[in-house]
Amino acid sequence: MTASTTETTYSSDELDADLRYWAAANYLTVAQIYLQDNVLLRQPLTVEHIKPRLLGHWGTSPGLSMIYTLLNRLICRTGSDWLYVTGPGHGGPALVANTYLEGTYSEIYPDISLDSDGVRRLCRQFSTPGGIPSHVSVQTPGSIHEGGELGYALIHAAGAAFDNPDLVVACVVGDGEAETGPLSGSWKIPAFLNPVRDGAVLPILHLNDAKISGPTVLGRSTDQAIADYLGGQGWAPIFVEGDDPREVFPALQFALTRAHDYIRRIQRAARGGESHHGSAWPAIVLRTPKGWTGPHEVDGKLIEGTHWAHQVPLSGVRENPSHLAQLEQWLLSYDPGSLFDDNGVPAAHISELTPTGDKRLGATPHANGGVLLQPLVIRELGNYALTIDSPGRISHETTTVLGEMMRDIYLDNARPDGGGTFRLFCPDETASNRLQAVFEATDRCWQLPTTEFDDNLAADGRVMEVLSEHLCEGWLEAYLLSGRHGLFASYEAFAMVSVSMLIQHTKWLQH
Repeated sequence: MTASTTETTYSSDELDADLRYWAAANYLTVAQIYLQDNVLLRQPLTVEHIKPRLLGHWGTSPGLSMIYTLLNRLICRTGSDWLYVTGPGHGGPALVANTYLEGTYSEIYPDISLDSDGVRRLCRQFSTPGGIPSHVSVQTPGSIHEGGELGYALIHAAGAAFDNPDLVVACVVGDGEAETGPLSGSWKIPAFLNPVRDGAVLPILHLNDAKISGPTVLGRSTDQAIADYLGGQGWAPIFVEGDDPREVFPALQFALTRAHDYIRRIQRAARGGESHHGSAWPAIVLRTPKGWTGPHEVDGKLIEGTHWAHQVPLSGVRENPSHLAQLEQWLLSYDPGSLFDDNGVPAAHISELTPTGDKRLGATPHANGGVLLQPLVIRELGNYALTIDSPGRISHETTTVLGEMMRDIYLDNARPDGGGTFRLFCPDETASNRLQAVFEATDRCWQLPTTEFDDNLAADGRVMEVLSEHLCEGWLEAYLLSGRHGLFASYEAFAMVSVSMLIQHTKWLQH
C-alpha cells in the first residue's frame, strides 16, 4: 500500500527541523565532492576553491540522507537500536556527512573537528590520495558494508540480525544493485529469520529509476509488479513516492514508524509463544528523483531524475564559468549560513536532532564487532583425537571430527533464549561434507512449513543451509563483523562462486 500521513503525528515544526538537517547533510555532501577551500561559502565561489579532480556520486546521496534523518527521529523517539546498511555504497559522501553532523566522525577522527577547519579537512580528504574513498568504506563510522562490489547489502543485513534480538537493520537497496544475482537471491531472508531470537531486517528498496547510464528494471516496473515480487518472498511492502520533500518526508516518517511497530508486533507475538508462520515482514519501496535537490538542468539537458545525476552533475566547473555559477547557486540553495554558526559549528537546531551515545547510527557497537566480541568456548583439541593402535588399520573421514567439534561449540556457546555466538553456514552440503554431528546439537534453520519427511529442520535451528555460496559467505561476513563467530563450509567445485567476496572481505579486515 502507499504510505499516508493520517495514522501518525509529525508536526510541521518537526518537518521543518528535519528538512534543515537534510539540507545540512546535502550541503556537506556536495561540498565534499567539489570544494577544497571556502567550504562554507563565506565568500564568492572561485575556481581556486574547486578540487582539481572531481570524483564522487551525488545521485543516490539525497535519498540516503533523508532515510538517515528520519531514522534519527525514530531512534530518538523509541530508543531502539539500529544498524544502517547502505547498498548504494557509492553514496559515501552522504554517510560521511551524516556521521559528521551527529558527532561520531569527529570523535573517531579528532582532526576532523566540528568547526570551520574540520569541515575544510572533511572536504579535502574526500576522494583524495591519502584521504578517504568515495564509497562507504571501512573508514566510515557505523559501516560493515562497503558496496563497491554490488549485490550483498541484504545479505550483510541478515548476517548482522542473526542472534541479535534487539537490533533492527535498515538496509537500503539501490535499484541498480537489485539487478544483481546475489541481491535477487537474498530476498529470501524471511525463510531464515527467526523472530524469537533474531533481530529484524527492514529493506528500503530505493527506486530512482537509473543506474550510471540507463534505466533500471525495478525502477521502470509498476508498483503492483514490485508488490507481487516482494510479497512472494515474504515481505509486505509499503510504498512511498514523490518529489516534493514536504510530502515525501511525512510519508516516509509514517512508513518507518509503521514498519518498526509491525516488526515489534511480530517479535512480541513470537516471543510470547505464538506461531509466526505466514507473517510477512515489512519492507519499504521508496521512489524519489535521482540527484534530488541538485541541478535540474545543465546546458539545457535534464539532469535531476535521470542517470546524468548519478555521479558529478556539474563536471565542468573549473572550465565553464556558467557551471561554476550554477554550482554556487546550488550550494547556496541549502542556506549554509543558517546551518553552521560563525565558527563553522553545526547549528544547535541541527545537532539536537541526532541520537546520543551508542544510539547514533555511526556509533552503534553492532558495526564495530571488536567491541562486542566474546571469546569462543572451544574444548581441548585432544577431545577429538583418534585412538590409533597400529598404522594402517583405521579408516576415518577427516571432516567427521570437525563436525563433532562444531557440535560441542554449539552446545558450549548457547544462550538461554536459544541463540548463541556461533553458526555454521553451508550451501546444502553439511551432511555430504560429513559435518552432520552438528545436528546432535541443533537443526537446520527453517521458518517455512515442514513435513514429516524433512531431516533436521526447525524454526530454532542454527545451521544455515541455503543453496547459494553468496548468501552463506555474506551472512558469515556480517555475523563476524557484528561480533560473533562462524564457519563457511564449501569445496572447490563451488567455492569459486564467492571468491571475490572473500577477497573484498579480506581487504576490509586489512583496513
